[in-house]
Amino acid sequence: MAGRLRAPTGRYGGRSAEERKAERRARFLDAALRLFGDVPGYRATTVAALSEAAGLSTRQFYEEFRTLEDVLAALHLQVNDWAEQAVLAALADAGGLPLADRVTTIFGAYAGNVTADPRRIRITFVEIVGVSPRLEEQRLARRARWVDLLCAEATAAVARGEAAPRDYRLAATAFIGSVNGLLHDFSAGWVDATLDEVVGELVRQLLGILRPAGWDPGTGP
Repeated sequence: MAGRLRAPTGRYGGRSAEERKAERRARFLDAALRLFGDVPGYRATTVAALSEAAGLSTRQFYEEFRTLEDVLAALHLQVNDWAEQAVLAALADAGGLPLADRVTTIFGAYAGNVTADPRRIRITFVEIVGVSPRLEEQRLARRARWVDLLCAEATAAVARGEAAPRDYRLAATAFIGSVNGLLHDFSAGWVDATLDEVVGELVRQLLGILRPAGWDPGTGP
């Protein structure tokens, strides 16, 4: 009787089918980071080349993904998740710090994570752009998530009397664009500065947004 082959569900080599599936998926994503994030790039990579780089077969590729676009989508989310985890860990460590120190800790964590591997920058800011409406929606949705996080921090700073009361969504959106552009240019070697200097500039810009000239913290939220 005709039908699709089903993946095995038992244990093999001491690992479950789910564990083996997760390992295969991780190997494809690791290979995609190497190929999409460097040479030849997403648009010049084939399923066969990705499978070879992962040390797996094309049959195994199609057991995990439908298309290379699905791989790029998963990799983009993974790279953003890594950065978000670094920021959330920094936020937990920065509790109780004055605003300037808190902002420095947060952006130091974010910048350190995304620039630790230039391929992550390329995936997030270059390779995903213009691929398809679906990935454009995903890219903008993840950027909106960063805007939400920044707005939440700004609102908390206002409640503590450390920032001027206002709707920060437009300013946060513009600032996130500046962050992404500056970190991309730094990673590409187009900015003659150290990472600490880049972070310092971003901190000054954000503090200028949160504490505009003429704002008196004594007036309260």
